[in-house]
Amino acid sequence: MFERLNNIVKKYEELKEELTKEEVLTDYNKLRKLSKEQSDLEEIVNKYEEYKATKKALDEAESLINDPEFKEIAEGEVSTLSEKLQEINSELEILLVPKDENDGKNVIMEIRGAAGGDEANIFAGDLFRMYSYYAEENGWKIEVLNSIEGASGGYSQIEYMVKGDNVYSKLKYESGSHRVQRVPETETQGRVHTSTATVLVMPEVEDVDIDVKESDLKIDVYHSSGAGGQSVNTSNSAVRITHIPTGVVVACQTERSQLKNKENAMRLLKIKLHDEMKQRQEQEIGAERKSKIGTGDRSEKIRTYNYPQNRVTDHRINFSIMELDRVMDGNLSPIIEALITEDLRRKLEGNKESL
Repeated sequence: MFERLNNIVKKYEELKEELTKEEVLTDYNKLRKLSKEQSDLEEIVNKYEEYKATKKALDEAESLINDPEFKEIAEGEVSTLSEKLQEINSELEILLVPKDENDGKNVIMEIRGAAGGDEANIFAGDLFRMYSYYAEENGWKIEVLNSIEGASGGYSQIEYMVKGDNVYSKLKYESGSHRVQRVPETETQGRVHTSTATVLVMPEVEDVDIDVKESDLKIDVYHSSGAGGQSVNTSNSAVRITHIPTGVVVACQTERSQLKNKENAMRLLKIKLHDEMKQRQEQEIGAERKSKIGTGDRSEKIRTYNYPQNRVTDHRINFSIMELDRVMDGNLSPIIEALITEDLRRKLEGNKESL
């Protein structure tokens, strides 16, 4: 660990020197890139300096233990400083865990009703409402890009952007199949039904991250439609884009302007293509992917919402909370925090094995 820390300090000092050079100061993109690199290392460097200062103080205190005049004071200092050094060491281990470069990004979320017909679509709507409340709790903003309402309520599909601070760091664990167990409103005999909705979470990508050729696109325009297929717009403002090489299809119909819908659809397409590329890369890595809490595969059942028992269970970490009503009102924090803690634990174990 300390060899890594010394290398980080060396890199940090090199970056500081680079940032004083005229050719860097006059190149905005290079200046921004190097400044971010330095900023990312600064917390680790400061914590390591605190570690070294505490270790020096501890060594000095230990050297005084055999002196009768200072023995009692030195023993108290050694106890306090040893505890502090252990805390700093743990903090350094956490800081050295490789960070997800996407953690600070906004996300695109896609929720689809899956198995269960109308009830699945209603549940998809419930999930959208839950995430909307959670976003509001965190001070995030939601922008709906595309939605197809279910005939009996909810959504057969809804795609939206969540904007704010560190959105992906918390919502990245939500990709997968969400299962609900409850008595549907249409059930006359009071039987509990099981339905599913799928959630996909993708980090926002900049235009420079992926190149899409115009010749690879098939663009269709049509009337926007609401629940049951009725037209909600008399002009051809809705846009559907098919990426021919991959078969990925996106659609946007929330804006009255065809141009705006096309812009949103292109943004959504790039994010989906980027996500598919990332998934393929991670599947090739294999072993690294197995250590993750979730694969991001929508077929993976990650959570069950059991209404009769007022229980939510996350199957990946075997975590249950008997507060389903509060969770559906946006109180997702206990589940998200449990997932973050377990994810960090697994990463720390991985780091220790490689030291």
